[in-house]
Amino acid sequence: MNEIRQINNLNASVAVPGSKSYTQRALVIAALAGGKTFLRNVLLSEDTKYLINALRSLGAGILMAKDDIILTGTDGRIEDPGKTIYLGNNGTALRFLTTLVSLGSGHVTLDGSSRLRERPVKPLLDALETLGVVSQCVNGYPPVTMQGGGLRGGRVVFTDAESSQYISSVLISAPYSQRDVELKLRGMTASMPYIDMTIDVMRHFGVEVEKRGQNEYKVNAQQGYTGRKYLIEGDVSNASYFFVAAALAEGKIKVVNINPETRQGDIAFLRIIESLGCHVSRGENCVEVTGKGLSRGDYEFDMSDMPDMVPSLAILAAFREGVTVIKNVSHLRLKESNRLEALVNELNKTGIDAKESADGLIIRGGVPHGAEIETYNDHRIAMSFAVAGLVVPGIKIKDKKCVKKSFPAFWDEFKKLYI
Repeated sequence: MNEIRQINNLNASVAVPGSKSYTQRALVIAALAGGKTFLRNVLLSEDTKYLINALRSLGAGILMAKDDIILTGTDGRIEDPGKTIYLGNNGTALRFLTTLVSLGSGHVTLDGSSRLRERPVKPLLDALETLGVVSQCVNGYPPVTMQGGGLRGGRVVFTDAESSQYISSVLISAPYSQRDVELKLRGMTASMPYIDMTIDVMRHFGVEVEKRGQNEYKVNAQQGYTGRKYLIEGDVSNASYFFVAAALAEGKIKVVNINPETRQGDIAFLRIIESLGCHVSRGENCVEVTGKGLSRGDYEFDMSDMPDMVPSLAILAAFREGVTVIKNVSHLRLKESNRLEALVNELNKTGIDAKESADGLIIRGGVPHGAEIETYNDHRIAMSFAVAGLVVPGIKIKDKKCVKKSFPAFWDEFKKLYI
């Protein structure tokens, strides 16, 4: 456990890897596709390696060279792996594969770490039952056993879905259904931009999703994806830690391999840091952030469309004079850790007044002091508090290796801030 060194005169350039969200969608869709797919700038992290191993066991051929992949798809013919598929704590893979394996035959069990077994899947299983799929789980949680035989098709309704991954899971496999699939969303759905991201990748591989208004989707049956060349853009979630670094250190950071026009909902975080006093310059494949001192006063932010940005925003809030209210993110209690509780615990350790609300956080900014930060095996807790250590002496991050879940090279890029 090493103490984060403080920094002066921050002026750096860093790079981020391919988007984890785009990587996982592209891998699953390419595995369903006919023919070969060439994926470039793939994120190779703990999560994506679990998914790659799972897809191989289901019949996809995968050759890897650095961050490029040649994937030979199954053309929708999913093999029986003959064993339980272990997914670590990859909740996205669990949900995407839950629907995918139902396209095969026999029974397939999906399981993972103790934390994955605390992440709900029942709303997805209920939806799949409507589409003719039989499944078993443990009180709505993994391990999940899916009975193959395919999707019958039909109409399914999600009400107040706590995860957009349920909807994306059904959409991704819907082209291989026996009949058309219609989805309707009622109430509030978390992380809606991720559904648009899913539809974008589906379109690139040759399948159109008909969108009817804001909350209805239709996928025609008996289609299929076609293998192709596909470049995965950089990960905005991982870029956010460096944006925050510029804001706190009142320096300048250029993050390359970022598309300012991306469909990733987290890009809206740039508007937040602009509202809090930063200058943002958007280039062709990069974003540059200059910190000019954080705005004072009370602010309220609805983070339902970019929940992964909450740890980054919480760190900014800790250093800002005023109260920051973060709302509509109650589902963060179901992430890699109970992320709301974790943030409150660790901010309190640094002397910051932070507390949970029913659906988010209330943080009164101040002058944080050093502390040993527990990561809860959560990559986003580790990376966000590491940034705080750039301007606060005595910040020590326990279990620094947990960043391998999404950004294995984080500490290497972090070192570039001192050059």
